[in-house]
Amino acid sequence: MAIQIYNTLTRTKEIFKPIVEGKVNFYVCGPTVYNYIHIGNARSAVSFDTIRRYLIYRGYEVNYVSNFTDVDDKIIKAASEEGITPEAIADKYIQAFKEDTAAINVMPATLHPRVMENISDIIEFIQVLIEKGYAYESSGDVYFKTSSFDKYGQLSDQSIDELLVGASERVQDLIAERKNDPLDFALWKQAKPGEIHWHSPWGEGRPGWHIECSVMATKYLGETIDIHGGGQDLQFPHHENEIAQSECATGHTFSNYWMHNGFVTIGQDDEKMSKSLGNFVLLRDLINEVDPLVVRFLLATVHYRRPLRFDEKSIHDATTNLERLKEVNRRLKHRLEDAVEQDLTEQDQKFKQAIREKIEQFEAEMDNDFQAGNALTVIFDLTKVMNKYLEASVVNREVIEWMQSKFEQLMSIFGIIFKETETLEEEIEQLIEERNQARKERNFAKADEIREQLKAQGILLDDTPQGTTWKRVTT
Repeated sequence: MAIQIYNTLTRTKEIFKPIVEGKVNFYVCGPTVYNYIHIGNARSAVSFDTIRRYLIYRGYEVNYVSNFTDVDDKIIKAASEEGITPEAIADKYIQAFKEDTAAINVMPATLHPRVMENISDIIEFIQVLIEKGYAYESSGDVYFKTSSFDKYGQLSDQSIDELLVGASERVQDLIAERKNDPLDFALWKQAKPGEIHWHSPWGEGRPGWHIECSVMATKYLGETIDIHGGGQDLQFPHHENEIAQSECATGHTFSNYWMHNGFVTIGQDDEKMSKSLGNFVLLRDLINEVDPLVVRFLLATVHYRRPLRFDEKSIHDATTNLERLKEVNRRLKHRLEDAVEQDLTEQDQKFKQAIREKIEQFEAEMDNDFQAGNALTVIFDLTKVMNKYLEASVVNREVIEWMQSKFEQLMSIFGIIFKETETLEEEIEQLIEERNQARKERNFAKADEIREQLKAQGILLDDTPQGTTWKRVTT
């Protein structure tokens, strides 16, 4: 089955056909690095990381570019407040972003370009737009002429009249005086006294926000890219403006598919989480209190276009569900110890076929615009099949190893790598071994003490004919 993607531009699901067979050029708007990222920012990073991982699973070579906006009003303000340079602010929070996203298993981009590293390309791009009549200089600023692009508003599905009303409400009087039209947007901004700036044909200044992504996407991925992604809040004006300036400069379609992830909501009114509203939870604060894998699981297993409600219940549910999956992985490892090496029986073949069918169902859900929630339901059905096999008195090593490999492969698409919890689990296994030894020596007091010690940590033991197993329970 072919992968289908919901294309925001056409508002329909479309069969995914990359420009070059087997390869995907994928651009995702990254953070403006003036502070630590919150859960809403992390949701976008995780959503597109999960999609990227699935494309790789399906055999695609993915060239994944995600930028850092390191020149911006907010960065300049933060630098002033902290008494350091904008470059130093950007370096600090880029490093923090890499640390925080690594903690929740977001793969580094193939390339993380920065605005400051691409100033000459941005100036050249703006010059092309001016020469073609799509942009104009005004008092040291340069603006894009939106009236020159007849598809303006197509991505956000708004009429020019609707956009004009919104623009007139946002634009300050001083800036409005420099524009030919309220919808025109800045490609280059004249530097204010004391601000970071670069020399250009229009005077000292710095790039506007939208131009950077057009320049870096086309520079590193080509004039037409396969997929462009970002948060729903970027659809207008950021992505709308990217399309306009890119297609006017190159004469080609900018991106064949547009993808936008939904908001993280918080509070009784399901308000969008954002720094401007002050209702945010920083990712690095959360992962100091909650297992980072739980955070990853929560963010990865809701369909990327749907809102994601963040509260104590969602964290609790994610913890419980992830623990169920970890327990299956532990059972697989446990039964591997007493598995036998022999030819596959008819029963073995039936179990393998049942698992193949579940994997096909998983792929069908993910092929359908990456329906992660439905795919997770299939994984829980898959674990029921595996658990039934693991209950047998004799199990085949080949089957166990094959099941474990398939299970880990599917879970890695969601960024869940079980081996990262092995250190803690080894400590638990060591205590269980000590308890087993105490029981052999009929030292039941010590055995009970270890059981209670583990119970206090949320670990429940189960003595079975195949040995002692354990599971973590949440309260």
